[in-house]
Amino acid sequence: MRKIFMILAVMAAPVQAQQVASAEGGVLRALDKVSGLSRDVEMQRGETSRVGSLNVTLNECRYPEGNPAGDAYAELDIVETGEENRLFAGWMIASAPALSALEHPRYDIWVIRCSTS
Repeated sequence: MRKIFMILAVMAAPVQAQQVASAEGGVLRALDKVSGLSRDVEMQRGETSRVGSLNVTLNECRYPEGNPAGDAYAELDIVETGEENRLFAGWMIASAPALSALEHPRYDIWVIRCSTS
């Protein structure tokens, strides 16, 4: 019983906020699961790039302040070309791509890093 209380006490501890910076762009990796080919896609903030039959828009890319090589996370919108429904709208995290992933039968897309220059 005491171990459970200690675990709950640790879990309830306040989390320190981390300062972040916004980047001018980011690098995504796209995998075509049918052909097995992958490619890196460099994008600027606000830019839309075509990946196969998907249109990917990079809205924002953030990284730990003072550490551009640190854990990046990006806000993306992904839609199928010619469709209205969004396949993905939200944040992807470079260190945990499965946490918030694109669900598509052919393509996988994930964040690699932010671009600061």
